[in-house]
Amino acid sequence: MRLQKQDIPVKIAVPGAVARQLPDFGSAAGTLGAEYFTLAAGTDLAPLLAGLDSDMCHSVHWGYLIAGRVVVSYRDGAEEICNGGDVFFWPAFHSVRVEEDAEIVLFSPQQEHGDVMDHILAKIAAM
Repeated sequence: MRLQKQDIPVKIAVPGAVARQLPDFGSAAGTLGAEYFTLAAGTDLAPLLAGLDSDMCHSVHWGYLIAGRVVVSYRDGAEEICNGGDVFFWPAFHSVRVEEDAEIVLFSPQQEHGDVMDHILAKIAAM
């Protein structure tokens, strides 16, 4: 699920301040990690995720795409395009392909995404 700022409902609007809020934007249990990614156009995580369950990232993520354009592929074959300025929730079992240089802020379950990142590091080391 991705949303642009104008698609998030305004909760508070007073002179000098606007607060937007979308309820029910996923749920989390446990410890979250904060992550900042810089990814070049052409980056495709799919080969680095091979060997994980369904060959995809099994962590959920909440985030903000600061700049760029990424295509998120899901286990059911669906794809979603996220553009700079979008907030998003990516459920478990996804992969990411970067179409335009991207800067991404993620909030992810620390253990689950740490396991995925360790898997990616092992793949890179084996290259």
